Amino acid sequence: MTSSPQGPRIVFVTGGNRGIGLSIARSFATEGNLVIVSYRSGGAPEGLVGVQMDVTDPESVKAAFAEIESLYGPVDVLIANAGITRDGLTMRMSDEDFTSVVETNLTGTFRTVQRAISPMVKKRSGRVILIGSVVGLMGSAGQANYAATKSGLVGMARALAREYGSRGLTFNVIAPGFVETDMTAELSDTLREKYIGAIPLGRFCSPEEVAGVVKFIASPEAGYITGAVIPVDGGMGMGH
Repeated sequence: MTSSPQGPRIVFVTGGNRGIGLSIARSFATEGNLVIVSYRSGGAPEGLVGVQMDVTDPESVKAAFAEIESLYGPVDVLIANAGITRDGLTMRMSDEDFTSVVETNLTGTFRTVQRAISPMVKKRSGRVILIGSVVGLMGSAGQANYAATKSGLVGMARALAREYGSRGLTFNVIAPGFVETDMTAELSDTLREKYIGAIPLGRFCSPEEVAGVVKFIASPEAGYITGAVIPVDGGMGMGH
């Protein structure tokens, strides 16, 4: 999706300073969009506009959107990507490990989306894309907290799709599988081979492949897609 007749689209990628979020942000930027990424610390990557935002802090979310709107205008496309993991077997998982993941991945996404859609509703136009996970559909041992949040994003997107479809807004979930990032680079060879063995395509996904699907869902060609979960997982979660 390139710039509109009114000027460049304003694309906001939360957690867009690294990993999948950074690939998504750079992919949109190469097509002439005005891309803003949020970060909690460290600043924005070179060539991208940044805004400091902590999705667990309601006032920080409000301040970030106020800054974006005052400098550039309302957000046209929101990619809610910010998230954390606190893995562990359920019997040993602390309340803090569970609630911190829910607060960031689910409640934080809700806060961000809630603030983004008000101007979209007024314009009767907007795209909201939530970055979920194949884990939210098929589960994963040691990730009860993470899986619960990613599953919750599906219900959230579908509720919002029904609430605001008549206003021209779309809400979709992208569900990646294993992606080549700094996190997966730390896996042992044994674990890597085990995970690849469960993927029909026999390899991990590149961040750019996820970004390409996100970009399509934000494009005019995808204007009739809403409430959908789009897997980018090499067939790992098929049937779920």
